[in-house]
Amino acid sequence: MQAPTAAGAAAGDRAIKPWPMLAALIAGFMLSQAYRTAAAMMASHLQADFHLSSAQLGTYAGAFHFAFGALQLFMGTGIDLYGIRRTLLAVFPLTVVGALLSAYAGSFGTAVLGQALMGTGCAPAFLVCTVFITRRFAPERFAAVSGAVLGIGGMGMLLTATPLAWVVQEFSWRTGFLVLAGLSTLAWIGIFVLVRDTPRAATGSATAQITQALRGFGSLLAMPHTLGIIALGSVTYASFMSLRGLWLGPLLVDRYGYSLVASGNVALLVSIVSLFGPPLFGRLDPGAAHRRRWIIGFTLFMALLFALMAWLHSALALLGGAVLIAFISGYMVLQYADVRAAYPSELTGRAMAAFTMGMFLGIALMQWATGAVASIAAAHGFDAYAAALCTIALMLGAGALAFVALPAPKK
Repeated sequence: MQAPTAAGAAAGDRAIKPWPMLAALIAGFMLSQAYRTAAAMMASHLQADFHLSSAQLGTYAGAFHFAFGALQLFMGTGIDLYGIRRTLLAVFPLTVVGALLSAYAGSFGTAVLGQALMGTGCAPAFLVCTVFITRRFAPERFAAVSGAVLGIGGMGMLLTATPLAWVVQEFSWRTGFLVLAGLSTLAWIGIFVLVRDTPRAATGSATAQITQALRGFGSLLAMPHTLGIIALGSVTYASFMSLRGLWLGPLLVDRYGYSLVASGNVALLVSIVSLFGPPLFGRLDPGAAHRRRWIIGFTLFMALLFALMAWLHSALALLGGAVLIAFISGYMVLQYADVRAAYPSELTGRAMAAFTMGMFLGIALMQWATGAVASIAAAHGFDAYAAALCTIALMLGAGALAFVALPAPKK
């Protein structure tokens, strides 16, 4: 019997419906969203159990994103060389290890290590979705499908709103990590059963492929427009995640006297609203001619909202600002479309990896920086939360300035 040709295998692969596979990948992405926002509902209990300062709390929350972001280039290389399925199946179990380690942590250092392991396990979670969409869908559908994935994947934040707040309040923050470990195990099983890789032609030894991939990253980073893209990408999503994933719970509990479950209800509302932005902006994508102006305008509007929340000492202002930020943060899907249009197709996977790396290292930096600034402000008698929110606003402004001032991709 004659073996199938590469062309025949590719044709058969294209015949497989992509949506079940994408659904399994989205499940992993949903869990990564849950892990990265869990700290907001656990912050008060963690501070009490481990006697943490605001700076240490920022370090704890940032450890996940630092590990997540630092490994994006390696994950992009792994996806290019070994495929989406094998890369994700090999790495994602670390989320379970990290969650279990966090659940039984006896010290702050062990808890930080658990965060880092969870960040490592989740590192390919969104990247595999974007690469899958690039390979399985037409280019003109990229923004719309990516927006839908961001919206659906954002449902992971619903888990770390009221449900997690209730678990933490009724049982403990450690039980919350045990629940996340169980859900991660189920997601891994779904990926194992449903996901298949696109056949890839052999291009030499693994060493040669890795060398070629690293050269591709080098050429990517040498392009003059890369710096501006990453500079802005490092602060946009970071602003929303620093609010929803770190400061929203403490703000509501400490500044306005909300109970943990009540703050969880607010986080649930914010998370639900955030689901609608990416699909909408994905469909409203104005195209390459106007996309960058939209990105700059919405970034500056976000900065204004953070500044207003800092200085308007009102629970209503915080609630309104948080909900509005959650919705308009959907414009960030336009940044992925901008990245896709800025690089040749052979660099798409690595370009997405580099952008995602900058985005999540930016979250780690912003959460650490806001924690440090909040601690310094509190030590000098200033409002720690106002200082944290103003820091976010200033970082957004700096990112927008870099995006405008640095070279843009050639048309």
